Amino acid sequence: MHHHLAKLSDAIRELDGETVKIHAWGQKLAAVLTGGGRLLACGNGGSAAEAQHLTAELVGRFRADRRPYAAIALHADTSTVTAIGNDFGPESVFARQVHGHGRPGDVLICLSTSGTSANVLAAAAAGRECGLLTWALTGPAPNPLADLCDDALPVPAADSCTVQELHLALIHMLCDVIEEVPQ
Repeated sequence: MHHHLAKLSDAIRELDGETVKIHAWGQKLAAVLTGGGRLLACGNGGSAAEAQHLTAELVGRFRADRRPYAAIALHADTSTVTAIGNDFGPESVFARQVHGHGRPGDVLICLSTSGTSANVLAAAAAGRECGLLTWALTGPAPNPLADLCDDALPVPAADSCTVQELHLALIHMLCDVIEEVPQ
């Protein structure tokens, strides 16, 4: 087996026990979304792409044709991101949007392979301040983001690429659960 696939396979085996948690997250997120709440998602680089992938699945569709859900990828509005970065600094680009868009009871999912990204940590702190439920998809724990959020799903892999690939699998599992819930 290719070494990349072997690393992925090992991490999948270790992560398999977390399916109960992803199911619980999906049930909770489905309740929030069907109840009129929203999901905010943030990350940098590849994690930003994963965050946007998740919000696209929820606003569009994953497998089932259903009503769209309110989901916002906080990096995707380039004018807002650059204005906040310019006026308040790069650490504030997600936190300021959490304060603007987040409402008590909404969910914030923070993605970071390292769990140490300053702007993602600031978003998680802002989410807690605003009464959002905060979840982290990270690389190996312990890390500051996993510690700061209400709940975390750390991926036990040293390589960022393996962590990102498993984040995508977890996102798809989350979407599966959401679409299983009656609307």
